[in-house]
Amino acid sequence: MIDRLEAIARRYREIESEMGRPEVASDHEQLTKLAREQRSLRETFETYEAFKRARADSESAHEMLRHEKDPEMQEYVRAEERRASAKVAELEEKLKELLLPKDPNDDRDVVVEIQGAEGGEEAALFAADLFRMYQKWAERKGWKVEVVDISPTGMGGFDKVEFEVHGHGAYSQLKYEGGVHRVQRVPKTEAQGRIHTSAATVAVLPEADPVEVELKPEDLEVKTSTSTGPGGQSVNTTYSAIRITHKPTGLVVSIQDEKSQLQNKEKALRVLRARLYEMKLAEQQEKIGAQRRGMVGSGNRSEKIRTYNFKENRVTDHRIKLTLHRLDQVMAGDLDELVASLVAAERAAQLNGGPEAAS
Repeated sequence: MIDRLEAIARRYREIESEMGRPEVASDHEQLTKLAREQRSLRETFETYEAFKRARADSESAHEMLRHEKDPEMQEYVRAEERRASAKVAELEEKLKELLLPKDPNDDRDVVVEIQGAEGGEEAALFAADLFRMYQKWAERKGWKVEVVDISPTGMGGFDKVEFEVHGHGAYSQLKYEGGVHRVQRVPKTEAQGRIHTSAATVAVLPEADPVEVELKPEDLEVKTSTSTGPGGQSVNTTYSAIRITHKPTGLVVSIQDEKSQLQNKEKALRVLRARLYEMKLAEQQEKIGAQRRGMVGSGNRSEKIRTYNFKENRVTDHRIKLTLHRLDQVMAGDLDELVASLVAAERAAQLNGGPEAAS
C-alpha cells in the first residue's frame, strides 16, 4: 500500500511542476487534463501526508516514553501516543478506501436527460418534478444547471428535459440517478382520488473533452431554423435553432434554448460529444464484462432504481434496499443521504471482493 501511495505522491508533485511550465500553462487542453488528474489525486495525497505526520507523532511519542522517567510526563506522553496511534489507524482505513478503483469520469460535468415514460401526462408531470429536485440539489451543492432542451406539455409537465450540470464532482454524485424512477401518487388528472403508478427515465452522461471525442466537420450535418415555443418576439424571426446530425452514427441533437445560434451550436456539440463518449464507454464495458459495471447498475434506462410514494412520504432505493420516510425533503433537493448510502454500498462491495459481489 505504501508503495502505491508514494507513487501517487510523486505523480501529484510532478503534475504541480508540469503545470508551472510556461508551455503547459499556455496549452488549455493540456492544462485542463493535468488539472483534472491532480484533482483526482488530491484527497489521497493530502490524506497520505496527514497519515505520515500522525505516524511520525506516534513514533516520536513512543521514543519519548522509553526515556521519560517522570510519572506525570509518562502519562501525558502515553496519552499523546494513544491519540496519534488512533489517528494513524483512522487515516489508514481512509487510505484503503481511497485506493479502491475510481471511476475516471467522477470529476466531469454531466448531461442529464429526463423523459416521461409509463403513465402519460402524469409521467410528464413527474419528469418535471424530478428536474426541479435535481435543480434544487445542484443549488445546494453550488453546481450550475443549464437547460439544453425542453419539451413542455399543456399541464406543466415535460415529455423530455435535457440539461447540463457544471461543478466539481457532479458526475460522481449524479451517476447514481440513471435508470427508471417510479412514482405512486394521486394524479392531478384523477377525479376519484385513486393512486396511480407512473414512471420517468433518467440518463446521466459524462461530458467529454473535445480532445477525447473528435468531431470532424465532414461527419456533421448542421441545419438552422427559427425557434418555436415561448421566448418573445425574436423566437420566429431569428434562425437560432440548431439541429446537428452525426452522419457515422445517425445521432441527432437539436437545441433552441439560447437566442444566439453560436451558443446553441456550442451546446449541441457538447451534448453530441457526451452521447458519443457514452457509446464509447458502453463498448468498453461490453468488452471487459460485468466486473466494472458496478453494483448500482449501469445507468441504463430499463433498470428500476427508485420508487417515490407520496401518500406515505416514502422513497425507496431498490438497489440497496434503503427506505426513507421523508420524501418531501428529498423532492426539495435533499438527496445527500440517498447518494452517500449508494457510495458507501459500492465501496463496501469493492472492499469485499469487487462490484459483482453486491449484484
